Amino acid sequence: MNGQTKYEGLKNHIKQQIIMGRIKAGERIPSENQLSEDFSLSRHTVRKAISVLVSEGYLYTEQGRGTYVKDRSIKRAKSHNIAVLTTYISDYIFPRVIQGIDTVLSHRGYSIMLKNTDNNVSREAMYLEEVLSKNIEGLIIEPTKSALYSNNSEYYEALDNHRIPYIFIHGTYYHLKDKSQVILDDAHGMYLTVRHLIDLGHKNIAGIFKADDMQGINRHHGYVKALSEAGMAYDSEKVIWFHTEDRKTKPNSELKIFIETGMPLDAVACYNDEIAFGVYQTLTELGINVPEDISITGFDDSYLAANCPVRITTAKHPKEKLGEAAAELMLELLEDKNYLSNPRKRIFIPELVIGESCIERNK
Repeated sequence: MNGQTKYEGLKNHIKQQIIMGRIKAGERIPSENQLSEDFSLSRHTVRKAISVLVSEGYLYTEQGRGTYVKDRSIKRAKSHNIAVLTTYISDYIFPRVIQGIDTVLSHRGYSIMLKNTDNNVSREAMYLEEVLSKNIEGLIIEPTKSALYSNNSEYYEALDNHRIPYIFIHGTYYHLKDKSQVILDDAHGMYLTVRHLIDLGHKNIAGIFKADDMQGINRHHGYVKALSEAGMAYDSEKVIWFHTEDRKTKPNSELKIFIETGMPLDAVACYNDEIAFGVYQTLTELGINVPEDISITGFDDSYLAANCPVRITTAKHPKEKLGEAAAELMLELLEDKNYLSNPRKRIFIPELVIGESCIERNK
């Protein structure tokens, strides 16, 4: 209750218990006397906190019986608001995913509340709590650092407790893998790009992957599978792992070390087009020609791949279609009272998009 008045501290405590589903709709909260005793507060302070929560629509009082948690589900269900949380909102692939979501939902009379977490766990927690506290019917979310155990699991439990359906896009947390989701087959997409390099005769293929999301882990699986099927040894020394916090520096700095130390290298398979574009720039600065000296591949079929001076070979991300599928799935869940026991999964299979960034080597 630091920095808060006494009544605000109590009010926020009770509100948090309601939001997190620890006190459920229709349940009675402790009496004024009990709250006064438990929190060492005056009856006046307790009464003020309860009065504010009544005015905010969290509680209602029945004369002579006590104070109860108000059922907000009816008002929530009529809001026609869907929250969309992404890790980033930038000019990369996300605007087109969001466009696909909005196209479907707006056609059905829904509005979206759009937020981005910057792939930050604390920001995700803040927005999940906001979803729980507002009149939001459902949530479409790209999980933050999905390769790690989520410290925000209690918020997802609260969404279930309040029967607010949510759909993961692009990835899921392992411990929530049975929840509804719309994803790409990331392993297959990366497999296609690496297999393409192998078919062109490349023997020394480096890989750059993101360590803290499931897309990165699964794309690495695809890289390993392509090498294994071709009878090529996996060399961990040729793999660069990066995290959200060092994504703009580590891939290129590590690649420079590869070049400077003379590591045999004829291709680089990149986690996404953004990394591939950076790799192209780094190699060019070092006087290395793409694809004559080193081939590169990306993932996502973004404008970065198309507008690179050497058009990047990449794996196709459906973008709008993925957003549309997520929105359509959300509409299904909203109409299904048994959605918690009947999760759905939609998987998009990427296709190879051949550009100019790869060249045939002597086989």
